[in-house]
Amino acid sequence: MGRKKLVILIVIAAGAVIGAALWLSVRHWRPRWSVVQGAVFRQDKDARKEVPIAGVHITATHGNVSLTTESDASGYFRVAFPESVLPGQMVDITFRHRDYEALDVQVPIRFRSSLRQLVIAAMAPIPAAESISAEHPSTVVSNIRVRYTVNSSSDQNIGSEVRTFQVDNRANVPCRHQAPCSPDGFWKASTNSVTLDAGAGNEFRDARASCIAGPCPFALIDPSGFANGGRTIVVSAMDWSDTATFLVQAEVFHTSIVSIVRDSYPVEFGNTLTFTLPQTAEGVSLDADISGVQIVFPLGPDLYLSWATCSIRTGSDRDKSTLYQCRLKPGFQF
Repeated sequence: MGRKKLVILIVIAAGAVIGAALWLSVRHWRPRWSVVQGAVFRQDKDARKEVPIAGVHITATHGNVSLTTESDASGYFRVAFPESVLPGQMVDITFRHRDYEALDVQVPIRFRSSLRQLVIAAMAPIPAAESISAEHPSTVVSNIRVRYTVNSSSDQNIGSEVRTFQVDNRANVPCRHQAPCSPDGFWKASTNSVTLDAGAGNEFRDARASCIAGPCPFALIDPSGFANGGRTIVVSAMDWSDTATFLVQAEVFHTSIVSIVRDSYPVEFGNTLTFTLPQTAEGVSLDADISGVQIVFPLGPDLYLSWATCSIRTGSDRDKSTLYQCRLKPGFQF
């Protein structure tokens, strides 16, 4: 009987310890899953046509707290509640956009999975009103080509520079610690230098210097002033024998910015065309045949087209590209 009571006491004590631990963990718990994030895109049977939807008005509600945000160009959204949302509770999320049917979802907060849980919202497009009669068929947009310019630097060799200079000195004069001296410190030395300027917008490359006359074995050239090139270079030399002559040569390059025109072609899925451009692209325009007539449409900073609504999405620093998506307006077709 004593052993049975002991077992009961141990069970009760263990339960009390577990209960206290759970109470403390809930009391001091600061879960990260009070952040709700996800993506909004167009609902379609063809996955290639499920394009992201930007500008969706999103409201997330938990209890008395409601937070609003909008989806970005990639369809991404994120809301963070100021207080913790405990497991087992619900977050109500509404999605509203003038071109799509209203969507309401409930997101259950779970203990483990909600940390990585993503809300995937597929919004059904509102069918376009049949306002175009058989007498006024849709305008056909075809033969679309994307044209843009990329600026790149171009280096051109415009000549070379040649210069000679001398270092005057007399051989076999003891140095006696009066700088400059020969590297071994025995003989009196002399130094001289010459400076070359390539001019504005130019730079020297492949600069080289040599001793060409006199007792060259007893002369030393300092390469630190010209080894890396640049607009201005300095060539210095030291001579601890009789007068020596030095030759300096360098190539002169001019760097200019050249605009290169490039063409690209979009892909079409349903009523949406998509194309990507490098982030350095400028002067983007679309060449298209409108009812058989070729027209150039500059795509300015407002991304305005008379026949489509466009949006852009910039990639990461590693990707370094810009994604363009243009959806046809009512009354147009590919």
